[in-house]
Amino acid sequence: MQRIIQVTDQDLARPAMQVESVRQTVAEIIENVRTKGDAALIDYAYRFEQVALSHVLLSRNQWESAAATVSASLKVAIESAKDHITRFHEAQRPKDECVETEPGVTCWRKSVPVQRVGLYIPGGNAPLFSTVLMLAIPAHLAGCRDIVLATPPQRDGTIHPAILYSALISGVTTILVSGGAQAIAAMAYGTQSLPPVDKIFGPGNRFVTEAKQQVAANQCAIDMPAGPSEVMVVIDETSNPRFAAADMLSQAEHGPDSHAILVVCAADTQTGHSIADAVEAEVLNQLNTLKHPEHATASLAHAKIIIVASVAEAADVINRYAPEHLILAVDHPETLADQVLHAGSVFLGPYSCESMGDYASGTNHTLPTAGWARSYSGVSLDSFYRKITFQQITAQGIGSLGPVVETLATAESLEAHATAVSVRLASLKKEKL
Repeated sequence: MQRIIQVTDQDLARPAMQVESVRQTVAEIIENVRTKGDAALIDYAYRFEQVALSHVLLSRNQWESAAATVSASLKVAIESAKDHITRFHEAQRPKDECVETEPGVTCWRKSVPVQRVGLYIPGGNAPLFSTVLMLAIPAHLAGCRDIVLATPPQRDGTIHPAILYSALISGVTTILVSGGAQAIAAMAYGTQSLPPVDKIFGPGNRFVTEAKQQVAANQCAIDMPAGPSEVMVVIDETSNPRFAAADMLSQAEHGPDSHAILVVCAADTQTGHSIADAVEAEVLNQLNTLKHPEHATASLAHAKIIIVASVAEAADVINRYAPEHLILAVDHPETLADQVLHAGSVFLGPYSCESMGDYASGTNHTLPTAGWARSYSGVSLDSFYRKITFQQITAQGIGSLGPVVETLATAESLEAHATAVSVRLASLKKEKL
C-alpha cells in the first residue's frame, strides 16, 4: 500500500475507469432493451451469464418455493436485520407541515410515495440479500405501490434463495431476472412483461452506474450517482491494528474497483509509520485466511496509507475525499466526528465496524460514493417520497397579499401574472360596493 505524508488531491483520486468505452457500451445496451424489450434481456442473459431464460419475470410459485429453502438460522438472522432496519427507518416518517404565512394565506406540503420503484441487487461475487432489505423495507414503509427487484441469475438460471426470502418478507412485488445495464434499461423503459418504474435504486458496477446516469438524463429518476464501494479508516496510537486491517479487507473484498484508505493520526512521522507497519502486517495475515483473497488483493493494489499529524489534518483529508464509509477508530471519536462535513455513513469507536451498518444496525448501506457525499445523502425513507405543495388563498389573503404580487410581477414585466391578481382584486372591490 502506498504511503503518503503530504496529501495532494491526486493522492485522494479514485482509481481511474475507462469511461468512454463504458458509456458507449451502455448506450447500445439501453437502446437494444428499449426497442426489443424481453427478447433483449433473454439474449443478454445468455451472452453474459450463459443462462437460457424462457421468461424474464420469476413466477410467484418459483419465488416462494426457492425462498422456503433458506436455512432456519439464516432466516432468523435476516429477520433480525429486518427488525432493526425497520425500526430506524420507521422513525423517519415525514411530518407534513402546514403554515398560515399570513391571515388568509395557507401553505402546506403532502408526502406522496413514489408509485413504482425499481431496486437493483448486484450479483457478482456474493448474493447481496442485505441490499434487498436496505431498499425494499423503506420502499414498503413509504407505501410504494409496486416494488420491482432486478437481479442477475446464477449460472444455473436461479436466483439465490436468500435474495428471494429477503424480498418476500420486505414487500417486493415483482422479481425481474436480469442484471447489469440491461436490467436498469428494462426498469426505466419497460418491456413487454414489465411496465416502467418511476425511480431506480441500488448499487452496481461501472456499467450499472453508467446506465443509471443515462436513464436519469432522459427517462427515469435514480437514487444517486454511485460507483465502486469505498472506505476510509482513521486510527491513532490507541487503535487496534487487527480491527483496522479487518475493516480495510472487508471493503477490499468487494472487488478490484473498491477503494480503501487508512488515515493514521500520529504525533510524529516515525510513530505514524510504526502504526502503519502494524496494520499492513495484519492485512497480510488476514488476507491469507480468506477463501477468495484474489478479490481483495486487486483492490489493495491501489489502497493508500496517509499519515497526518493532527485531528484537524485528519478532518481535512476526510472532507476532501468525502468517503462513502468512514470509520473513526480513534480516541474520543466524537471530537473528530464533529468536524466531518462530507461522508455517506460514519462509524464511531473501535466496535463500530462497517459490517454492522452493512447488515443490521439499522442505518442504510446504500450510500453515495466517488465523492458524491458532498452533495447527496444515502438512501432513507425520504428517498421514496415526493413532496407536493398546496396552498389556499381566501378573499382576505388575496386582498392583503395580492398588491405585493402585482408589484413583483409588473417589475418582472410579466403582465399576465399581474392581471391574474388584478382581476380578482377588482372583483372583490365590486362585491363590496
